[in-house]
Amino acid sequence: VKFNKVSCKKLTAGRMKLLYLGIHQSAVSYSMTTLGAGMMNSIFGFYYVNLFLNQYKISEGAFHQAQVVYMIWNAINDPLFGYIQDTSKVPCCSSRRLSILYGAPLYCLAFLIPWFPWKNYQEGEWLSGLHLIVTLCAFDGMLTFVLLAQCALFAEISTKHESRLQLIKYNQVASLVGSSSVLFCGLISNNMENFLYFQVFTVLVAALALICMCYTGMHSFSQYGEGECAKEQPNKEAEENLSWSSIFSLTKQIVTQKNFALFVTMNFLQVFYLAFCNNFMMIFTNHLIPEDTLPSFGRSILYGAGFICPQLLVFCSHALLQKFGYYKVILFTFYLEMMSALAMFFLGPSHYYVLAFFLTGNMVVVQASFSLFNLPLADIIDADFHKYQRKSPVSSMVFGTNALFTKPAHSLAPMLVVTILSQFGYEKLKNKAAGKDVSPTPLENLHGAMFYLICLVPLCIAFIQILAWTPFTIRDSHTVSAKYVDT
Repeated sequence: VKFNKVSCKKLTAGRMKLLYLGIHQSAVSYSMTTLGAGMMNSIFGFYYVNLFLNQYKISEGAFHQAQVVYMIWNAINDPLFGYIQDTSKVPCCSSRRLSILYGAPLYCLAFLIPWFPWKNYQEGEWLSGLHLIVTLCAFDGMLTFVLLAQCALFAEISTKHESRLQLIKYNQVASLVGSSSVLFCGLISNNMENFLYFQVFTVLVAALALICMCYTGMHSFSQYGEGECAKEQPNKEAEENLSWSSIFSLTKQIVTQKNFALFVTMNFLQVFYLAFCNNFMMIFTNHLIPEDTLPSFGRSILYGAGFICPQLLVFCSHALLQKFGYYKVILFTFYLEMMSALAMFFLGPSHYYVLAFFLTGNMVVVQASFSLFNLPLADIIDADFHKYQRKSPVSSMVFGTNALFTKPAHSLAPMLVVTILSQFGYEKLKNKAAGKDVSPTPLENLHGAMFYLICLVPLCIAFIQILAWTPFTIRDSHTVSAKYVDT
């Protein structure tokens, strides 16, 4: 899409008018996609595992098969879409703005796929497994296409640390509002007990998300011209043919940077633990905390807090990020996770309110620190931009390559946990809340396994993350402009 000079002037005038009113238009338009995606992603990640395991009654084998297909598709689509968005000459792919605008409707439709069963599933039916495969691949494909473009915008709107903190600030407000969808969904549907209300709510969420992302698609801006005017100079990488050799060459340049490798290692573990928390918090809470201790309303508040409080925490840590930088803040969260897991392990599972606080608190800290990861990735993009003297940054390619290594954790976490729980009879015992008679010993063994997972997973992950994050060298981007050192 080409813009003439008059269009550029009108767009610039509109942006200056909003700035005059005290609104940072770039941050507002950027954060609207976060709002829409946050509403959908929070509900999807929190409910889909519980839905397919306990309501659609998918077999363990079909669940693992779907996760393997999802893992392979995850590994392919992120770097592929990243390369296409950075090198394609087709406007709907090369323009960050248009990628979001045209991808949003398909993204919202993909979000609705899991909530409407294709038939009344019988236990272990193959069709529920196919439904899960289509659900995961369609949703992740469109999520990747839209959010890669948004992530690239984060790095390309500005290279200044102050401006990026401003983006984070607006972004967390949007995330705060978007993540509240889990709270309201739980209250309206009684934690998915009233499935019709749940379905109606997801349709409403999809419609609102579409409006939000279309706003980004119509009003976003990039300092490299994608949001306003046609590029004055073509990207050097865009002149190459879309070939596997050029993809390999560009990927090699990215992955051989030390800071990128360290970040990816740390990020893989973070994604794994985040998937662990999102997918199984409801299941663990239902089994380990009695209903007379924490009734349905209290559980809805607990689940909602796990998604809302991270955004509040990041929003309130703005001054800390300016003073200490993201490196120290992220490192501190790893030590906090490790120490809290140790404390919970020694306290034991009988302290129900402490356990509820631990489950929610850990989820809050993990999600909050994960919300900061665009900052180191943006600095890595800047370092790559200067190291290879590119005409414009390969932002989508960097985000896509990062996802190539980290996205498989989305599948590995539920696969590993379901496998472990199945060894303790989860398939037979998961319906104990429905009133089935269950002998106490197997149930105690299952609950013991759940408690060990809750404590040992964050303990081990945080320890390895500390080892991986400590050598990261881009630490002072909040105080200095010369931050492009990679050894």
